[in-house]
Amino acid sequence: MLELFKALADPCRLRLLAVLLKSELTVQELTQIMGMGQSRISRHLKILAEAGVLSVKRQGTWSYYRAGEQNTFFTAIRPEFERALEQLPERRNDLAAVAQALEARRKRSQEFFDQHAAQWDDLSRTLLPVPEYQDALLALVPEVAVLLEIGVGTGILLAELARKAKQVIGVDHSPAMLVEARRRLVQDDVPGAELRLGEMTHLPIANGGAGCVVANMVLHHAPDPQAVLTEIVRVLQLQGTLVLADLARHEREWAREQLADQWLGFEEDELKVWLEGAGLSEVTIERVTAPNGVEDVLLVKAVKR
Repeated sequence: MLELFKALADPCRLRLLAVLLKSELTVQELTQIMGMGQSRISRHLKILAEAGVLSVKRQGTWSYYRAGEQNTFFTAIRPEFERALEQLPERRNDLAAVAQALEARRKRSQEFFDQHAAQWDDLSRTLLPVPEYQDALLALVPEVAVLLEIGVGTGILLAELARKAKQVIGVDHSPAMLVEARRRLVQDDVPGAELRLGEMTHLPIANGGAGCVVANMVLHHAPDPQAVLTEIVRVLQLQGTLVLADLARHEREWAREQLADQWLGFEEDELKVWLEGAGLSEVTIERVTAPNGVEDVLLVKAVKR
């Protein structure tokens, strides 16, 4: 308790904690949000982390900070504490700055995919090869009335997914990617498929509108993966199924620039916590192992509670 109260007894640290209770952010992003130097921000973060209030996740040369649960007393008082933080005089401006930081992540991603849409399939296979997993992914997809694929890209899966549902909806935030996907739909003569422009955190479909959501190699491009999972749960019908494929944790730092990756893959335990926190149950995670030089893939299936 003493360590916690000492850590919280500073206006700057209260502001830091307030924004990190909402989003997972890097030191560089926090310096912009808070309008402070990096050394000052790092010192405050160190104090909060040592008190068990924050946790840090290192991905290559980047460190992401978020609210932690190591301090059991803080966990117990957190609901009331969060309500009190809304009264901070800087709260509105800080939240606006957080939104700008996440928007900057999203914009970098969209610009990258608009630029590389025509070469994307070859580019991704060449730079970051993965083991063959498509058949195993499709085996997890149930037959439903409406199936939604987010981050549809060039539409490489749509023909197969159309066999699983009466209606298939593909969503992507890149207009150029949707052009490539439409070309593939015509080429493959895929009936009952519809393409929509939209963000992973604001899917253009009604609450409970999909029996299954497929997210194939898109979560590591998301500025805020937990917000994406929450949005997926919104559009899933009760007992609806999420099928997700993504990279296991790796250390290829260059993927941030060359492939617009926001995250260097994920840990299995980390994904499970996020999935269950978003409102999903019956979570299964299968690791598709790869030979040297090829990254492992995580195949996930979960059901909306």
